Amino acid sequence: MSDRLTIAVPRGALMREALDLLDTLGIDTSEVRSNDRKLLFEDVGIITMRPSDVPTYVEAGAADVGITGKDVLMEQPEREVYELLDLGFGRCLMVLASVAGDDAGAEALRRLGVMRVATKYRRIASQHFERTGRQVELVEVKGSVELAPLTGMVDAIVDLTATGTTLRENGLVIREEIAVTTARLIANPVAHKLKAAAIDAMVEKLRAA
Repeated sequence: MSDRLTIAVPRGALMREALDLLDTLGIDTSEVRSNDRKLLFEDVGIITMRPSDVPTYVEAGAADVGITGKDVLMEQPEREVYELLDLGFGRCLMVLASVAGDDAGAEALRRLGVMRVATKYRRIASQHFERTGRQVELVEVKGSVELAPLTGMVDAIVDLTATGTTLRENGLVIREEIAVTTARLIANPVAHKLKAAAIDAMVEKLRAA
């Protein structure tokens, strides 16, 4: 069996730094960088996809290892993958935010005993409010979650932010920090056994990098 690894790489905000990291391993990522539409790069063993799909492909064995955000792993705890390494880049905060001024969420809890919260991260939000003993009604949104409190549809949002700029530009403020997330290296459990030497070598090189 070949020890060459197939690597799932996330498109979007994490992609450039993920490819920079693979360059340090001696993997030629030039074709990946120069071709926005192609998804599968068999010559160098790279598959590109949305970050939220990385655990799915790694769990299924379509990729031996993958890079994705900790937020994705927190939202998909059912995925049977091994989390091997905190890669340190792509740092973001998962936050509870609401419109600046009086805290609408706290006021709703005081008056009604429940607050409405919009989010793309239903699992993370649900667990956070459960841990803190608050009743919430979660509204799942797919697009710009910042819009939901501005229209009065919800009292607050749970979302991921790198700099807080988008929140500020929309008149929102952070009320609570829920979690810090960074990029993580994950592995398929079977590949972790069958290609142990290659994966261990990769982890050691990445630690050194």
